[in-house]
Amino acid sequence: MLNRLWISFFLIAFSSALYQWLFLDNAMVFEQLVKSIFTMSKVTVDIAIGLIGILSFWLGMMKIAENAGLIDKLARAISPLFTRLMPDVPRGHPAIGSMTMNLSANFLGLDNAATPLGLKAMQDLQQLNPKKDTASNAQILFLVLNTSSVTLFPVAVFVYRAQQGAVNPTDVFVPIILATFASTLAGLLAVATVQKIKLYHQVVLFYLSGAIALVGGLVVYFSMLTSQALAAQSSLLGNFLIFTTLVIFILAAVRKKVDVYDSFIEGAKQGFETSIKLIPYLLAMLVAIGVFRASGALELIVDSFRGLVLFLGFDTRFVDAMPTALMKPLSGSGARAMMIETMNTHGADSFAGRLASIIQGSTETTFYVLAVYFGSVGIRYSRHAVMCGLFADFAGICAAIGVCYWFFG
Repeated sequence: MLNRLWISFFLIAFSSALYQWLFLDNAMVFEQLVKSIFTMSKVTVDIAIGLIGILSFWLGMMKIAENAGLIDKLARAISPLFTRLMPDVPRGHPAIGSMTMNLSANFLGLDNAATPLGLKAMQDLQQLNPKKDTASNAQILFLVLNTSSVTLFPVAVFVYRAQQGAVNPTDVFVPIILATFASTLAGLLAVATVQKIKLYHQVVLFYLSGAIALVGGLVVYFSMLTSQALAAQSSLLGNFLIFTTLVIFILAAVRKKVDVYDSFIEGAKQGFETSIKLIPYLLAMLVAIGVFRASGALELIVDSFRGLVLFLGFDTRFVDAMPTALMKPLSGSGARAMMIETMNTHGADSFAGRLASIIQGSTETTFYVLAVYFGSVGIRYSRHAVMCGLFADFAGICAAIGVCYWFFG
């Protein structure tokens, strides 16, 4: 899919440029295309270098939390929920532990740890699957929760915003939490409806009511603030929670007699390696999107959508962030590059820049996760997984737009 997407960007850009040269007498269009390649190549390196420090630090702290046993505790805390949502999975089966570990890692922003744990969970669930080429109910629910799972600390989004010149990079913290909660809840409700899962069980209600109460409390609190105070309070809460969590990691490690410094160094090495490995993927997508915009093709698509929104009588400020929303279900690297390109063009603190950041942090890459997770166990028939995953994406994007207008409109 990424191969076709990448080729399509270049072919459409060339066709658009050729049309402008031959029929619109735009002799500068090919110069603009080549210039965008050099510009985006430089932007890629700048971003990757800026990521080295924060990724190394964050993964170092996460390794401390992992060695202190905090992820295991979080996994045990949410495991009772899975035994009720997935009645086909026996109590105590290894799949329960793998799934809770995966979602716990996602919750804390441990992407490197989440992927292998997710693959392990899918393999464990495949052992219980009576039809090996068809996704089971449990596998579908796990995948949808995985693609829409709440991430408490979207640090990478904060870093990209800081690199693009945002005054308060964490001012999108609460909007991201609200949008990703809407995505997760929508995905759960969609799967529960199709699979006829009884959400009114007391254990399920306990977890859901707790989550809804927490998010509802945030909504009530922020609804009492003025529009000027919303972004400032979101940034304050985000910064407070991040630093408090880091202190908790250290204290928990000290209590467990973990070598904090060595654990940090071990995790930080992974951060450096991750930053370097990211360069080719980020370069490929940023250059492709850069020439796509320079050719005028992206502007034509966005302007067409803007015209439709104007015709319907709605505000059009959200339109410039829609390329990120459309890319998100298809490609994580593509959506990341589109978010960066949006902030680079309109500004990190513009409405479009903030909305693109919220969208990027609110959902996962549905088709990529589906292909990798199902492909790893040989599943060919996904049943209602795509439909429910895209419904969760749609809910998250709609929530992101609404929350962005609330906080920054």
